[in-house]
Amino acid sequence: MIRSIPTVSSYLSHLKTDFYFQTSSTAAVSSSHTISHGYGCAALSASSGAISRSTPTAASTTVELDSAASTVRKFYDGINRRDLASVVDLIALNCVYEDLIFSQPFTGRKAILDFFNQFSDSISGDLQFAIDDISEEDTSAVGVTWHLEWKGKPFPFSRGCSFYRLDVINGQRQIVFGRDAVEPAIKPGETALVVIRGVTWLLQSFPFLGDRL
Repeated sequence: MIRSIPTVSSYLSHLKTDFYFQTSSTAAVSSSHTISHGYGCAALSASSGAISRSTPTAASTTVELDSAASTVRKFYDGINRRDLASVVDLIALNCVYEDLIFSQPFTGRKAILDFFNQFSDSISGDLQFAIDDISEEDTSAVGVTWHLEWKGKPFPFSRGCSFYRLDVINGQRQIVFGRDAVEPAIKPGETALVVIRGVTWLLQSFPFLGDRL
């Protein structure tokens, strides 16, 4: 039997066919292969060779603060319900509260809560604050006009106005300053102008008295 010896050209042709098969298989695997990363995924495109990566986005959380006016409304609501626990977080630790019928302001959350605790103990729950008007526009200052009501009816000599300044502290809007001016039971009328005129004359006549104000 005569065996034919393969020629060089046929041997090269065989290598070319094997190489083509191997490279085609590799390309097919590469086109479908997905590379995982710790921060996302990268996919290799066989047609363009481009790598597309998707990265997870952190969910953004936002805490919506109460408006200044809403905070002050909650303050009055808590006082009306005699629920001082509900107003604790509405008052800053170093808040200064001036009630102009008292000679000295109440300084600090504890002193203010003690004052309203005395108010709650000495006055019937039927006596309530009723807000007549409140400013809504400012985020850090609120003006309020109010009166007291007894079982829904206006209480005599109880009209007043208040001013509050608020700051955002530890992610919450709190009252840092307050001032109350209450209608006096005794109304001096024009007599008040006479008193003011007399005090002004004294200060002009004796300037050193101004240093004692």
